[in-house]
Amino acid sequence: MHALRQLLPWFILLTTASTAAVGKTTTVNELKERDLSITIQTSPAPQDWPEECEQPMCADECLYRYGLDGNCVNNKCVYTHLYDAKVSAIHLKNKVGKFGNLINANHRHDEEHEQITDEKRNKINESHRFNSFAPERDGNKIKWYVDGRDYFHAVSVALESAKETIYIEDWWLSPELFLRRPPYFNQEWRLDKILKRRAEAGVKIYVIVYKEVAAAVSCNSAHTKHALHALCPEGSPGHGNITVMRHPDHNVFENAGDMTFYWAHHEKFIVIDYQMAFIGGLDLCFGRWDNRQHPMADVHPAGVENEMFPGQDFNNNRILDFQTVENWKSNELSKADFGRMPWHDTAMCLIGDCVYDIAEHFVLRWNFVKRDKYKRHEGFDWLTMTGREGENEDLIGVQRPKHPVGEYIHHPLSPLESKVWAQGQQGTVHAQIVRSSCDWSSGILTEHSIQNAYCQIIRNAEHFVYIENQFFITATGEEQSPIHNTIGKAMVDACVRAGKEGRKFRIIIVIPAIPGFAGDLRDDAAAGTRAIMDYQFKSIHRGPNSIFEQIKAQGVDPKEHMFIFNLRSYDRLNKTSAMVEQEEKSGVKYQDVQRAEAEEIMAEGVHNTTD
Repeated sequence: MHALRQLLPWFILLTTASTAAVGKTTTVNELKERDLSITIQTSPAPQDWPEECEQPMCADECLYRYGLDGNCVNNKCVYTHLYDAKVSAIHLKNKVGKFGNLINANHRHDEEHEQITDEKRNKINESHRFNSFAPERDGNKIKWYVDGRDYFHAVSVALESAKETIYIEDWWLSPELFLRRPPYFNQEWRLDKILKRRAEAGVKIYVIVYKEVAAAVSCNSAHTKHALHALCPEGSPGHGNITVMRHPDHNVFENAGDMTFYWAHHEKFIVIDYQMAFIGGLDLCFGRWDNRQHPMADVHPAGVENEMFPGQDFNNNRILDFQTVENWKSNELSKADFGRMPWHDTAMCLIGDCVYDIAEHFVLRWNFVKRDKYKRHEGFDWLTMTGREGENEDLIGVQRPKHPVGEYIHHPLSPLESKVWAQGQQGTVHAQIVRSSCDWSSGILTEHSIQNAYCQIIRNAEHFVYIENQFFITATGEEQSPIHNTIGKAMVDACVRAGKEGRKFRIIIVIPAIPGFAGDLRDDAAAGTRAIMDYQFKSIHRGPNSIFEQIKAQGVDPKEHMFIFNLRSYDRLNKTSAMVEQEEKSGVKYQDVQRAEAEEIMAEGVHNTTD
């Protein structure tokens, strides 16, 4: 009733000699010409209609929006309380309507305009190799990085050079990550400090991170969002230039039928100014920086300032997983007593036409998350894109509701033709972007062009295939549900063909000895880890549907073609008798010194920062 009382004084009675049809497009001046008379209860009559107001709108909507003082600001009629209430009611109706998605899993693909868009995407994919959304492109310059040291250094250089926009998509992003080491001598190269500098310089930064299921994963995307938004508070340079989305949502009252618990965004890529992109397996997060020696110890004889892994960045998932990552102290392992878990991974940098395709994928995902979660949030804008305009903007998920919330920002901010790769070939690499994406993650029908590419390339290989993977779970047919990827079948076909032709052929697979989850494998808490290992064994050699047994069933010896390895590193902890003696004399444990060092270089931004 209180809300109703607020609206009553603004109730408008309309009488007109020639009634305007509801929904007909008109302007304020056209309404004036119809000899419109207005009576307003409990309020004075408005001034004359402003001459400059030629904003096209519906006749009924215009009367809602027309300000009671008769003023027009920037050719836009002043919103009244009644109009705001009307729009709010429409948004509430649409929000409540999302509960209908619980019984309509196909709700993004059942309307005519959605089916038209799906058909357009299908035709594009069918015209490309591997059924990918992106074509094959010549003239790319590509550089590979093995392990985090070189990769993160290159990323730091590229981020610092950004002039217009930065796109970042990660499974996990740690704002306090140092991209250059040792951290004590490279404090300006902490990720959040780089992003703060670029935001203050006017660069627009867009970040999408996976919103974890907190009961299962400890990456705390809320901390990522709050810490990045807090870098440039209101009233300071750069305010509003960093925007972070988290997806998917797990709140039934917010997302109803669109909740996702069993899938995760696992992409790791960066696009800078539409000039270059980084893509691969390395998140910008704790635990990923490493070098090719993969050191396990970090006690440095020359002093703590020379150590490489501060705070939570010194981690061993097999002993204790990350916990409460917003506070570095809560998950510290003593470097004097434990070794860290090394991290081996690869990534690459691209300059060339493929950068556009990576940017297009980001814009599609941004607009989808905007639609899925932030459609009625003015802090998140829609992104439009050169080459996907007009009738093709639906390909990147742009929607134009009657009452949009947020602006429509066109990218790139400078003409696409000005980008260095658009002015001629930058390299010699023929490349294509492939992906795994579907309805819950991007609002599209399922595309598994990554799997298509894997299967075709493996099946057609002549000499060898080398695979590094965090896990190895696959199927050789239809009998291994719920596993449906058939990369294992392609391996069987390649080995059988080589064996029958008498050709030397190797598939070399490198995976971790044990999946990187904490706990003794014998404990009840390790049931998930044991399940992963069981699926891996069944994929490789255990049971009639495994790769080894399927090859053997066709008369070929799998041991001639399949080779499975894991990486292992060794180190010493550097806990010497002199250290123990010094601890006893001073009454200060080495771990206390370790904490003090982390506090000095990491305190800002890690203590429960909020925006």
